[in-house]
Amino acid sequence: MRILGINALFHDPAAALVIDGRTVAATEEERFSRRKHGKRPVPFSAWELPEKAAAWCLRRAGLRPQDLDAVAYSFAPSLARPADAMGLDDPWDHLRLTYAREAPGFLGTALPGLDPGIVRFVPHHMAHAASGAFAAPDAGNSSVLVLDGRGERASHLAARRVRDRLEPLHAQELPHSLGLVYEELTEHLGFLRSSDEFKVMALASHGTPRMVPELRRYVYPTGDGGFHATGVPWHDLCPPRGPDEPWTQDHADVAASAQAVLEETLLDLVRWLHGRTHDSVLTLAGGVALNCVANSRIAREGPFSRVWVQPAAGDAGTALGGALLLAAGAGDGPEPMTGADLGRDWSDAELGAWLKTAAVPFERPADISATVARTLADNGIVAWFQGRSEYGPRALGHRSLLAHPGHAGNLERLNDVKGREQFRPVAPMVLADRAAAVFDGPLPSPYMLFVHDVAPEWRERIPAVVHVDGTARIQTVDPATEPLVARMLGGFERLTRLPVVVNTSLNTAGRPMVDDPRDALECFGSSPVDLLAIGPYAVRRGDFFRSGDDGEGLR
Repeated sequence: MRILGINALFHDPAAALVIDGRTVAATEEERFSRRKHGKRPVPFSAWELPEKAAAWCLRRAGLRPQDLDAVAYSFAPSLARPADAMGLDDPWDHLRLTYAREAPGFLGTALPGLDPGIVRFVPHHMAHAASGAFAAPDAGNSSVLVLDGRGERASHLAARRVRDRLEPLHAQELPHSLGLVYEELTEHLGFLRSSDEFKVMALASHGTPRMVPELRRYVYPTGDGGFHATGVPWHDLCPPRGPDEPWTQDHADVAASAQAVLEETLLDLVRWLHGRTHDSVLTLAGGVALNCVANSRIAREGPFSRVWVQPAAGDAGTALGGALLLAAGAGDGPEPMTGADLGRDWSDAELGAWLKTAAVPFERPADISATVARTLADNGIVAWFQGRSEYGPRALGHRSLLAHPGHAGNLERLNDVKGREQFRPVAPMVLADRAAAVFDGPLPSPYMLFVHDVAPEWRERIPAVVHVDGTARIQTVDPATEPLVARMLGGFERLTRLPVVVNTSLNTAGRPMVDDPRDALECFGSSPVDLLAIGPYAVRRGDFFRSGDDGEGLR
């Protein structure tokens, strides 16, 4: 079957295409529209669809809308209740539900030729669960835990995969929501709600969890597979922070306390789930699963022998999960993801044509990975644009900014390049077979969704990637799946004796990750980056701004 998955209702609109159980393409609308997260998660935007993402997925497979057998829409309005009946303060939520009910007609308009009758409403958390349980490699019968802000009427789902079926075990109904509590704190601390929760996680490392006893009055597990999470009086714990105001120790302490209580609650949920299933593998999805600090504690202290997290764990991942769930129900055994590189790419000839059209001077070295390794060894910053773009919020060696990890100043330097807060860390990438010598934590870690302790003897050698608490959120690189990145890492180690390179997303603050060649050139031209490695081509900053060069030839 040919199934298109659609996420649209709340935030991170995305599309995914699954054919005969295999994931062919998956991408987010923000990469086309250049609007961070695609849209804001308000009822008035609920009608907006990932039109460009969906159209591209079909083009990738050479399909027309009328060629589809089904469309999975990752929200089931029939399961929802009025917001006030769920204890939510959202007076316009009824508008969101109206738009959801009309989604088949909207999709028929957005994708001419599509039969609205083939649209299927998939429960939001079942779509999340399928994105973990069916996409994880070597999972088999396994447990799955979903936590986010909200779905139709719940904020959590514990379930089990049994062959190609998902069996729900427990759901926590609203208003109790770990995701919404974390969103409230994000807003209280002056960050953008439903967008900047990762900043709270980073700030927590600078604090002391001294407010945990107070928070436990409002956020705690109930012992039956659910939890209480509502009504936190944030103003009583610390003053709110304005978006442009400096953070204080109180702000860091409340972030640390909220992080600690979140982790405690998650561990209880994980233990409850294992007590029901006795599985060895746990998969995680939902926006809360992007909390890599909590994920690491689950892996370290939880009862499961292996924990796998969907790289597009947020709502974007429900596009893929919805399609996989319908595929499984139709008898198409869903195949695991082989990587997060599911978005757009361009041939070498197409990239060369882009550079010529932009009148940019460029060269084609014998091996772009060697050129990049040398530039990094000389402490240059490299914009790395290679292959298919990533699905999900992490740059995983396809749309990345790279730098030397051995210079402590490169953390501040990169945060200045990106226009980010200085308390935010950058991440290391490392060859999979070298990781255990430097980092202690779940391995392999190809999707940058766990934190690892940096070995004491390495902390002074790679200071740019060591967070204030001595940890790093690593990406392990397997040469079998990422040969070009692996060659670059190997070349850098031969030059520096360091097996690690700084990897952060190729974008600037408030903008989506770079996706197409125009985005790459715009980012390179507006940021103090030394080299753009785009496919096999190298664009050097000095040449880029040199006057009088027509940029026509390869050198």
